Amino acid sequence: MPAFEHHVFVCCNSRPADAPRPSCTQDGKSDLHTQLQQLAKAAGLAGKVRINKSGCLDQCEHGPMVVVYPEAVWYGNVQPEDAAAIVEEHLIGGHPVERLRVGEACLNTKSCPHRG
Repeated sequence: MPAFEHHVFVCCNSRPADAPRPSCTQDGKSDLHTQLQQLAKAAGLAGKVRINKSGCLDQCEHGPMVVVYPEAVWYGNVQPEDAAAIVEEHLIGGHPVERLRVGEACLNTKSCPHRG
């Protein structure tokens, strides 16, 4: 079997309501994950794209988070209605969805202005 062209991780981490950092999901379930899977399958990407649930991606202030490899494109504040753009523009068209990208200055840093 050939390698996947893209591997998509959707954060499904859940924290208590009083946690110091927000959660990407309230209950560990993700309509976003389901929507991405369904749209990718409908687009004929089965066997070419793998969409997985992930644990915390440590970008909680930007959640819900999605990361697409091999390009290492990080998407933030992604909602189920954004799934079509990710599938059509990025996974099929090869162009990241710029309006959803998390800025490089905010990835893996403690000084991001979004952190409370």
